[in-house]
Amino acid sequence: MAARAARHAEGMDVIEVLPELWVLRFPVGAACLWRDGDELTLIDTGTADCAAQIEEALDGALRRIVLTHWHEDHTGSAAELAARHGAEVLAHRLEAPVIRGETAGAPPVLEDFEVPILAALPPLSPAPPCRVDREVEDGDVLDFGGGAVVVAVPGHTDGSIALHLPGPSVLFTGDAVANVGRTMLGVFNTDRARAVQSLHRLAELKADTAVFGHGDPIVHGAATALQEAAAATV
Repeated sequence: MAARAARHAEGMDVIEVLPELWVLRFPVGAACLWRDGDELTLIDTGTADCAAQIEEALDGALRRIVLTHWHEDHTGSAAELAARHGAEVLAHRLEAPVIRGETAGAPPVLEDFEVPILAALPPLSPAPPCRVDREVEDGDVLDFGGGAVVVAVPGHTDGSIALHLPGPSVLFTGDAVANVGRTMLGVFNTDRARAVQSLHRLAELKADTAVFGHGDPIVHGAATALQEAAAATV
C-alpha cells in the first residue's frame, strides 16, 4: 500500500507514512522523522545541503539522530543539525570512525549492472565530519517508538544498521533494501554475499511498514514484499 499523503517543499518531498512517521525525500536519498509526543528522532540526514529543508519539517524537539551508515547521502547534514539542535548522534561502532572523519570508508564492489547507475548519479559533496555520541551494536534498544531494536545488516557497508520497532511493526532498512519500482537488495555494496544475508534477516522480522533509504515506503504488507525480495535474491 502506498503512503497516505505528501507535500512538496523546495528540494524535498514530505511523505506521511503513519501519524508518527514521515519520510523526507530528496533528489538523492531520504531521511525519516519519528515522533514520540513532542520529541523527534531523525533517521539519516540526506546530503550536505539538506539541513534547512529538514528543519522546515521539524515540529518538535530533535532529540536524536540515528545514522544507518556513513555514506554522504545519509550523513551529509548530520553535523550541522546535531550542532544546531544539540541532538544525540548514534551510529554503529564500525561506522563511527568514518562519520567522525577519522578514517575513509570502503568503496563498493560494483556489479556490472551498477556501473552505469553510479555513473549517472550526480556528484555528492563529502559529508562534513560529525561527532558520534553513542556507538551502537546489534540488539541494542533505542528509546523511541516504544523501543527501537538495532539490527546489524552488514554488506552495504561493514557497519550498516536497520531499526526495527516491534510495537508499531515498523522497519527502517537504510540501504540494505531499496524499493524503486520493486522491493530489492540495495545496490553499491561492499560485500554482496553479506548484503544478501542481511536482506534475508530483515525479511524474517515480518514488519508491516517499511521505509527505505531509496524508494517508496510501504505502509502495509512490507513483510510479504521483503520475503519475496529475499526469495528472489541469492
